[in-house]
Order: sequence, then structure tokens, then C-alpha cells
Amino acid sequence: MKFILVSPKNRTAYNFRGDLIREIIACGYEVIVTGPNRDNVDKIEALGARFVEIPMDKNGVNPFADLQYMRALYKLFCAEKPDAVLGYTSKPVIYGSLAAKRAGVPNVTAMITGLGYAFTQKTAKARAIRAVMSLLYKPALKKADTVIFQNPDDRDETIRLKLVDAEKCRVVNGSGVNMERFKPLPYPEKVTFFMLARVMYAKGIREYLRAAELVHEKYPDTKFMLLGACEGIQDSISREALQRYIDDGTIVYYGETDNVAPYYGECSVFVLPSYREGTGRVILEAMATERPIIATDVAGCRETVRDGITGFLVPAKDSEALAEKMIWFIEHPEKIPEMGKASLEYCKEKYDVRKVNANMLKFCRIQPAQ
Repeated sequence: MKFILVSPKNRTAYNFRGDLIREIIACGYEVIVTGPNRDNVDKIEALGARFVEIPMDKNGVNPFADLQYMRALYKLFCAEKPDAVLGYTSKPVIYGSLAAKRAGVPNVTAMITGLGYAFTQKTAKARAIRAVMSLLYKPALKKADTVIFQNPDDRDETIRLKLVDAEKCRVVNGSGVNMERFKPLPYPEKVTFFMLARVMYAKGIREYLRAAELVHEKYPDTKFMLLGACEGIQDSISREALQRYIDDGTIVYYGETDNVAPYYGECSVFVLPSYREGTGRVILEAMATERPIIATDVAGCRETVRDGITGFLVPAKDSEALAEKMIWFIEHPEKIPEMGKASLEYCKEKYDVRKVNANMLKFCRIQPAQ
């Protein structure tokens, strides 16, 4: 039996899907992972998978390049004759599903990990991209046998837009989190806040920076951590704009790393003021390390927080509300371990990767080895 995972970025394949890849291999399947370049191929192969490079620009809008990507996937599927294909994020879902069905793959699964920039922003560019993506999603999702979502809001929105038939939709609790890799960590002596995300407006970077400024007016010694790449793509804040907040001490910036686990141990409270997620993987990691969460009351975030018990939900795009909850934690530090423990228990109950992957195997129709 053979399984192909169509990935938009090598790092997400081993970082977010590594446990799933191991589970599928344990079921007796040969697993092939496609990726756009040769970055970190050794980490994918270390999982036991075979890697095939298929160039793709996940943010590009060149239709000829996208058609070339689809043709390359089609050739791969014809040559390898997989029993099942799973694509995740927009281009692997769209072009992977179309190519797989045309190549006669018997089981095609598409996973929408979040509706993303085009569906969260209201700029002219975002509206144009949304219109094109909707035209592409509809035939692609029609070809998929199963469509997996990471939260019910994205499922309902996609059905409402008539991009997918409701009967083929399934929902999982995000990508899950490996609770052996991410474990409870001691808290720092001083109340510290931490945001881990790509440094984009849709992730709530503007609100995090402004909230940090507001908190510093009352508690100037409070530490605010930020970890994530400035990618220079649509919707990203520029490194030059970010530098001002670094230079004046508003935040401590760490760039990007493959080993994020230790950074959770440096914070007291994890913050993700995103405008929309599939399910915020970084929130799950923070929960597993026993951190309370402040997140926005939006799709993909609201499911991860029990408001007032494991942390707080705040309105999107509201720096003042975010700052207010941060100040609450500063003034009630005794609540941090209490809410952190509740956050950990909620994570065990709902987001343990073993529970999530059991559903993924079922939805992808992966049969365990006899």
C-alpha cells in the first residue's frame, strides 16, 4: 500500500504532520512526501518517508506555474499509483485533488487547514484572490472523496459558499499536539507574555505590539516575547517596521527556529490575537506546556480556550481588550498556574495528537496492517 502526502512546505510536513506520517507507516504503507524544494529533506526522510521535490510557490499567482505544478503531481501519481493521497493548504488541495482524481487515485482526501488571508482580509487584492480561489476550490473539492476541516466554522463557511457538499465534510481538532514532546514547564519569576506566529497582520501582530505598548504604560518592566519569521509576503509587517518595537524595548524578538518548545518555558501566558485559524497549533503546544491562553474569539481559536477557565477570549482587532486581559494576569499572578493546569487538562482531553490522528486515519481510510 502506498500513501502520498502533498505538502506546501517541507517544514510543515515534518513539524505538523510528522506523527501522522509515522502512524501511516506503522499501518504498513509506504509514504511519499512531496515538497517545493530540498530544505530539511533529511528530517522528512528520518520519519521513514520518501521525498519527492515538486517546485511550487505557495504565495505565487502565476497560473502557468500552477498548471506546471499540477502536471508534475499528475505524473507522480501516474508513476507511483498510490492507494491514497492527502493534500493540505490551498494549492496542494486544489491541484493535488484534481491531479489525483485524473490519475485514478482511489482515495483522495483534501484538508483545509484554514481559509487564510484571502478569506480573512477585505482588501481589493484579498477579494480578487478569494474570487479566484473559490472558482478553483469548487471543482477540486468535488473531486476529493473526503474534505477535512480543522474547525466547524471553516466547514460551515465553505458549505455556505457552495464550494463543497456537506456529506463529504469531516472535522478534526487541528493537527493535535505531541504531549511527549511538549510537556509542562516551570514558570518564569516575572509575568511574561509570548506570541509565536508568522509576523503577519492576520495573525494579530499589530494588536500584540499595541497591547504591549499599552501594558508598558502601567507596568513598564513587563516582558513581551515574539518568535516568528518576517516573510515579506502579502499581509506581512516589514522587518523595518518591526525593528522600532525591538529597539525601544516593547518586545524581545527571536526570529524563527525549529525548536520552539523551550520558548514556552520562558513565558507565563501565551497570546495569539489572530483574525482566523484552522486550529492554532501554537496554542495547542502552549496548552501542553501548561500555559494559560489569551486568544481571539474567532474561528480556529475560540475552540481552544474555555473562557475564564483556561484563559480568555478577546474580540479580534481589539488591542485595548487584549491589554486589559494581560494586565489582569499581571495583577492576579496566582491565577496563572491554576488556569495553566486547566489548559493542560483541556489539551489532554481534546488535542492529544494520538486522538486526532486516530480520526485522521479513519477519514483518510487508512487501514492498519493485519
